Amino acid sequence: MADVEDSKNPVVSEVMEKDVTSAVAVAGHPLHAMTVHFPIALVFVTLAIDVIYWWSGDAFWLRAGLWSSGGAFFMGAAAGAVGTIELLSVAGIRERVASWAHAIAAIMLIALAGLNWGLRVTESAEVLPHGLLVSMMAAVVTGMAGWHGGKLIFDHGIGLMVSPKD
Repeated sequence: MADVEDSKNPVVSEVMEKDVTSAVAVAGHPLHAMTVHFPIALVFVTLAIDVIYWWSGDAFWLRAGLWSSGGAFFMGAAAGAVGTIELLSVAGIRERVASWAHAIAAIMLIALAGLNWGLRVTESAEVLPHGLLVSMMAAVVTGMAGWHGGKLIFDHGIGLMVSPKD
């Protein structure tokens, strides 16, 4: 139903005609889509580590959480930089509302990942309860950013390469 209505709207039709091919790609594969997997996984790993530390009290998990949260932050910042270049350089991506919703959620996520890592670098005693709460918030925001990112790929075809034979 939405596709029928969208095709009648001249503004939506104009946006849908814009090029959405990736500007930052390796061998035609969008670099942003390739770089988000590790930070996403590390956000959830950090949450799991925090729960294990809460349950066990073993100091090993403090160091593991420091590394996983640092990886989530720095790899997320790298993925975010690539995504920002993509957003700002491709008009077909920039003009879609879902792109901006994804970008805002991703910026919130990078900020939470940085906070989570910062709590652990400065004071490991802050892991309970603050680190655990930040890890939970980061997991929720990861879901939001991922949902909007998936919407861009599956609903808008952002970064997809479709050959004439497909």
